[in-house]
Amino acid sequence: MTEAQNVTLNKRYQLINRVGSGGMAVVYKAKDLALGRLVAVKMLHDSLTGDNNFLASFRREAHAAANLAHPNIVTVYDIGEAEHRHFIVLEFIDGQTLKQIIRQHKANGTYLPLTDVLTIVIQICEGIGCAHRADLVHCDVKPQNVRITRDQRVKVADFGIARAVSEATISQQSRSWGTPQYFSPEQAAGEKPTPASDVYSIGIILFEMLTNELPFQAETPTGLAIKHLQTPPPLVTELNPLVPPQLAQIVNKVLSKEPSGRARSPDQTLRPPQPPTPQPIGRLLAWASPPLPPCWASFLSGTKFIWHGCRRTNLSLSRSQPTSLFAILPVVLTCSFPPSYWRPPFEYGKNY
Repeated sequence: MTEAQNVTLNKRYQLINRVGSGGMAVVYKAKDLALGRLVAVKMLHDSLTGDNNFLASFRREAHAAANLAHPNIVTVYDIGEAEHRHFIVLEFIDGQTLKQIIRQHKANGTYLPLTDVLTIVIQICEGIGCAHRADLVHCDVKPQNVRITRDQRVKVADFGIARAVSEATISQQSRSWGTPQYFSPEQAAGEKPTPASDVYSIGIILFEMLTNELPFQAETPTGLAIKHLQTPPPLVTELNPLVPPQLAQIVNKVLSKEPSGRARSPDQTLRPPQPPTPQPIGRLLAWASPPLPPCWASFLSGTKFIWHGCRRTNLSLSRSQPTSLFAILPVVLTCSFPPSYWRPPFEYGKNY
């Protein structure tokens, strides 16, 4: 189906124009005549639909993906068949792929702003993490499958199709399925993908967003597989000295060759290790910092000091036995905050 004009699938999805293609499907912008909304129709290549094992796996994975409801995942609306062509109907995303954005910055000799990098990767992790909690592994996480809407919402696409390809037995044994540049070492070794495989692929994306380069490059898929298995990734700071050392350490961790060395889930990818804070004031301090204005830091530190003092002296907080905690709090407040902070509430905004 090379032309989209005047083509309507199953008397419902009217194709408007072709918007993209990949190794597994051709994507069309279409209109759902039943609901009057724009959708994306992904038409699978004939080379895939000729395999019954793949089609069975595709239907199963598409149904699983359709049950995912998350703002960072492209919604699956429907699957169908028309004129022996199998297709999947998806939410239409008006925006760019992350790969296009990275290429634009590389062409201009600039890097993605660090705040944008963190915003994007956090949303990717949230979407992939939602799928993992539903026991669905993406298997082909790459910037081409990450779309950025006009209002900067991140949408991860292609759940179901990549998993179906990886699980089905395809007769074309010589063809490499997926994208070797973003393969995990275990995928490169021919093992079954796991949630840790998606975490590794997210690490490759994070590396590419920070440096405009891929950590591993080779002329053949086999050469790339060997590098994923054996070659340590270069340091992010060598290619972009502006990357904070803490973030560079996170990238190295998620690009660990062993799955056990990475974060256990995408939700933990950007979460630095924190010491346990069992006390309520300790939890408040962990939540509030960093960064924290000096006056608030002094206030919380003083309150924490009083809290531990009460615990050491076994002072009670009951109504019948007033304690020195509440008696000393005004002193802590007065010492912690400068006089400029003691102003009417409508003037607070001038400090920030």
